[in-house]
Amino acid sequence: MKPLVCALAKGRLADAAVDLFGRAGELKGGIRAEIKKKSRRLIFSDEDSDISFFMAKASDVPTYVDYGAADIGVAGKDALLEGRRNLYEVLDLGIGVCRMVVAGPESARELARRGNNLRVATKYPRTAIDYFARQKQRSVEIIMLNGSVELAPMVGLADVIVDIVETGGTLRENGLAVFEEITPISARLVVNRASMKIEHARIVELIKNIEAVLKKG
Repeated sequence: MKPLVCALAKGRLADAAVDLFGRAGELKGGIRAEIKKKSRRLIFSDEDSDISFFMAKASDVPTYVDYGAADIGVAGKDALLEGRRNLYEVLDLGIGVCRMVVAGPESARELARRGNNLRVATKYPRTAIDYFARQKQRSVEIIMLNGSVELAPMVGLADVIVDIVETGGTLRENGLAVFEEITPISARLVVNRASMKIEHARIVELIKNIEAVLKKG
């Protein structure tokens, strides 16, 4: 039987996801150990396992699943909001938990709350536009950055940032504070729409097994 193909985001999220799949009894052979070796390999398979894995950039995982290169994937809610791919989001895995927030220096708090023509630096332009322009009916200028967005308000490039925070430590160290929470973020199990039809029984069983593990805590 052909194994299901799962796309994982590289890094800590992959480790947590692999542990979860293992606890759910979905990993056999040496595939779990091979993934956790931190090698440069991108594809992991084992003849004894019903699932094979490949590693991708976190923001690319929804794309691989949408186009059918992977049957399933583990993607952060941030990547799903930003990518807006045509797939099924079936389960909150409760890992990679953090928050999408609006943050900035205290001097910008009132401007962030009520001002227009706000300059917003972010790696998540779609999410930022949806929050400010659509939900809050505010005019904003989005400044797309790929690096440390915390720097933008510190050097006058932007008034505020939209970014993901876990503990808020990096913000505090750089004199920034959280003004508003946009949405909680965590990793989700996502499924390709065609795969859900073709491999329905296997995927539903996988979902049930993972749900059982999550309920045990």
